[in-house]
Amino acid sequence: MEIYIKLFEVLFPVFFVVGIGYYLGRNSPKIDTTFITNFAANIGTPSMIIYAVTSTGITFNIFANYFWYYLLAIILFSIVGIITLYILKTKDIIRELPPLILPNTGNMGLPICLFAYGSQGLGVSAAISSLIILFHFTLGVFLADRKFNFKVIAKNPPFYAIIFSAIILFYEIKLPTFVINTTEWLMYATIFLILMSLGIALTRLKVFSLNKAIFSSISRMIIGPIIGFSLIYLFNLRGFAAGVLLIQCSMPSAVLNYLVASIYSPKKIVDSVASTIVVSTLMSFITVPVIVFIALKYFS
Repeated sequence: MEIYIKLFEVLFPVFFVVGIGYYLGRNSPKIDTTFITNFAANIGTPSMIIYAVTSTGITFNIFANYFWYYLLAIILFSIVGIITLYILKTKDIIRELPPLILPNTGNMGLPICLFAYGSQGLGVSAAISSLIILFHFTLGVFLADRKFNFKVIAKNPPFYAIIFSAIILFYEIKLPTFVINTTEWLMYATIFLILMSLGIALTRLKVFSLNKAIFSSISRMIIGPIIGFSLIYLFNLRGFAAGVLLIQCSMPSAVLNYLVASIYSPKKIVDSVASTIVVSTLMSFITVPVIVFIALKYFS
């Protein structure tokens, strides 16, 4: 019974805040989320990375190891994604690949790991989210635009936050208390805002090709956890960090895939990306509780 209570405690805050966003989006269709996007990209996410990576007790080795573990996961996601899109006879596999390989480790995965495993879970989760954030503005833009743009990286604050945090961890530098307190406050504010924006986004994104979206979402939501389990077995991982890896491999497609596609891809591609995000997110309300239950039961 205790594990079910813990499961409820982990998932309820996340789904409740997403529900608030969904309610606001339904009742105020013209609500402007530009502020949330700009705040999260330029201030909130860098603060979240700095606090979670440098102030939660994880070591540089843990940060580096799980950074590379998840890089391997992304490579496997890519292989599965290419096969899935080929089976679906997708004409532009390159541009439709991002939602299958870049999951929602930030908006949804990070708070779930925080509530499941506390500050240490947050630290490992941030290492994984750092990689995904970096890939959104490198690989994600490259795939959506079919060309690499270094200016996107140069203007990306989270990129510098990742480098800064890695240096702090490597040299075991203790940040001043005022920096820790400030980034912690900004982190929690960001978690609330991005969860709420996820709920708002669900009221605006539409499903244009249901059958294709379902098969793509199955690839993301079913194969993802299988890859997570495979990595845990392959590297003989144990404890809460293994649970974090499993949870983060099981997340739905990130909303940021839609934002990047809307800037760099044709409308038909944008519609397909939006469909996968919506369907995979809806599937996650069923699959994620199961995965979190397994993570809490076997990887604590």
